[in-house]
Amino acid sequence: MRKLFLLLTLVLLPAAAMQAKTLDARASYLWSSDKNQATASLSVAPTYNTQAGVVVRYVKDMQDYAFGRLKDPIYSVYVPMLFQFELLDVELTPFYYFKHNAENPAYQDAYAYGATAALTMLMENDQVNDIYTRARLGASYARQQGTLFTKNAAPENTDYDQVAYFLQLSHSMFQAYRLEAMGAAFQYPDGITDVTAWRGVLNQQDLASLQTLDITRDLRKYALGGRFVRTWAESGSALYIGYSFTENYTADPDHSFIIGNSFPIVKNVFFDIAYNHIETTSHKNKRDIFYLGLAAAF
Repeated sequence: MRKLFLLLTLVLLPAAAMQAKTLDARASYLWSSDKNQATASLSVAPTYNTQAGVVVRYVKDMQDYAFGRLKDPIYSVYVPMLFQFELLDVELTPFYYFKHNAENPAYQDAYAYGATAALTMLMENDQVNDIYTRARLGASYARQQGTLFTKNAAPENTDYDQVAYFLQLSHSMFQAYRLEAMGAAFQYPDGITDVTAWRGVLNQQDLASLQTLDITRDLRKYALGGRFVRTWAESGSALYIGYSFTENYTADPDHSFIIGNSFPIVKNVFFDIAYNHIETTSHKNKRDIFYLGLAAAF
């Protein structure tokens, strides 16, 4: 699997870049009291209706976990692809987490791989009043190697499968406002009964992203979220606020509140800044996350 991603990155992407119509580069940094994350990506559009890219991500835990330490950084790579047709867009994003060595001999090394696929359809197209509605429907699959904790049983070093299904609706009006609603449900083919914790490297956001910047490895049950976006088409700026609620199997439910601003610095260069506050329904666990992003188009 690792060789496959390296081949895609080193052969297909540079070949596409040589004939690309557009080239986009992005970098971002996210930090909180318990985790830091750095992400860099490059995408090209070799034709009018296709895009391909590569994303690399670094995550560093700043605190110890109760079920074993993740002392070393976690590295992952993604290969997003987009195919645009007349009636819908097709997305496919394979990903791979490189092996993370366990410091505690009681736990096995951890890694993960999987893919996300989605279809985006134009549901409403009122060009007279500038009103559009889009639906994005998708599914994700991941397989992890790690350690499973269950009630009344010893920790088990095993492989573990996950599946997620998600739906996102976006309604834009007058090129100035956009309303978004999202939902996701998670399934565990290997079973979830009596599971209390999972020690692995996969960020659950890779399966379904819902109005939060949180890096979480807790096993989710379902999530619901929404966002309001105010845009200024003449400048390319946007101001957004969002909320999501997540029910988990291995953690307390989470409420997430996010606010952010995206705006151009110079022509074709955009800056994005966001703040995310997360707390559990019991108010016992609160997290503040800060995000900075930079994007450039050539």
